Amino acid sequence: MGKKIPLTIQRMIDAGALFLSNDSGGKDSQAMRIYLQSIIPPSKLIIIHAHLPEVEWSGTIDFIKMNSKGHRVEVCQAIKTFFEMVEHRQMFPSKDYRQCTSDLKRGPLEKLGRALSAEYGNKLIVNCMGLRAQESKFRAGKRTVKKSKSNSVAGRTWIEWLPIHKWSEKKVFKTIADAGEKPFWTYAEGMKRKSCSFCIMGCQNDLRISARLRPDLFKKIVETEKRIGHTLMMPNKGQVLTLDQYIEMEVADV
Repeated sequence: MGKKIPLTIQRMIDAGALFLSNDSGGKDSQAMRIYLQSIIPPSKLIIIHAHLPEVEWSGTIDFIKMNSKGHRVEVCQAIKTFFEMVEHRQMFPSKDYRQCTSDLKRGPLEKLGRALSAEYGNKLIVNCMGLRAQESKFRAGKRTVKKSKSNSVAGRTWIEWLPIHKWSEKKVFKTIADAGEKPFWTYAEGMKRKSCSFCIMGCQNDLRISARLRPDLFKKIVETEKRIGHTLMMPNKGQVLTLDQYIEMEVADV
């Protein structure tokens, strides 16, 4: 299904490492999980998800569990919500300062991974993420396999792996279809990405669809923007636009 397994990863498999499949419910997480299920012993693969109340799409956790094929699914959650984070900083996350990722996802997921390492008595951890090079120049420059210095402590070896880094979007959807699964419901609504309902990385069309599907959340974001004087979207051509102004612009102007 995939290309040759990197030597470091094959050695971790052979040594009985615990593999953590980060699952957002999106197409890339889904395709990665399907691939991992084909190469990792069932007892060594755990599906993990960071739940984001308020901004997560309805049905995400149920969708992940439905497609788990019997693998253990663990859900974690940060001690603060998205809006609590925004209120504390009086700022929304940005593409340059993605606190939503670091505080609400990566931090809780790494904490969960360390707890699972202790629970299983396994000092070998491979943390798998469905990032693809095709998505952005930043992601294209990421190393496919690297050791996490911050988590490789107390005798633990923690490897970060991007199993589908070189995959195309076409291959992602084909992998899902070949496995007899369907992508998350928001793709059928026309969404290109599946992350938070209103993602700072989302395209204008995705944000428009989100506004239609989640009008109450859309209203809350716009009201918060106006109250704190900071917007969800980056300035456009020198303009600071609230979310409602941004999605109403002509595509040619964005």
